Amino acid sequence: MRRQSLRRAATCQFLIALLTLGFSAGAAETLRDSAPETPLNAHAKRYGGGWKCDRGYRQANGACAKIEIPPNAYLDSIGHGWTCDRGYRTADRGCAKVELPPNAFFSSRRGEWDCERGFRKTGESCVAIAVPENAYLDVSGDTWKCQRGFRQSGLSCPRLEIPKEGYIGRSGNDFECNRGFRKYQESCAPVEVPSNAYLDSRGYDWNCERGFRKQRNSCQRVIIPLHAHMDSSGSSWSCDSGFRQHGEVCKKEDG
Repeated sequence: MRRQSLRRAATCQFLIALLTLGFSAGAAETLRDSAPETPLNAHAKRYGGGWKCDRGYRQANGACAKIEIPPNAYLDSIGHGWTCDRGYRTADRGCAKVELPPNAFFSSRRGEWDCERGFRKTGESCVAIAVPENAYLDVSGDTWKCQRGFRQSGLSCPRLEIPKEGYIGRSGNDFECNRGFRKYQESCAPVEVPSNAYLDSRGYDWNCERGFRKQRNSCQRVIIPLHAHMDSSGSSWSCDSGFRQHGEVCKKEDG
């Protein structure tokens, strides 16, 4: 009895295996029939379905057409288009030679040119830059700047006039005033420090001492009312704990 059961189980497993193989073969056949046919000069995509044209060809109407590369051009890095050689630019589906003017060179941008140092691009030519006396070409090479101690005025660089109590500033084309003086037009005027004040860290203005408040051109003493104290600014006051400000006095808080 047991032997018959084993035979019956083996027969079932064999039939299931045959059915599985038949289904797999049928499915593969169906997939083959439904898969798009890879055209000439194309290859299957590495990932996913479908195909793509080989290098030097581009897709057109479900096929791969050869890319016609014009003279003075080459196949681009992608392989599905072309780029003009250095010294040529795209024109009328081809590559036209770029006419390089005197004092110019081909730039890193394809089909474009730049002027040499000391020349400026004007239209389709390179015009020499007229550098005035006491000036120099800047880092760009297509404009100029005045030397230190000179200031630009139109197309020239006249000497910078340094007033008394002044010196050439960091920019080199303007002046700064010594400590205790401030700029006034083209001169350095002394800073008038009032009583109870001192020159600030910048050196061209003043601050009131602690306990005084700036009012126009003078320092007025801060009047501290009863139950108040000087605050951290040194130019105003705050009420003591348990008191609240009411106008210019401190009143005890209710409760």
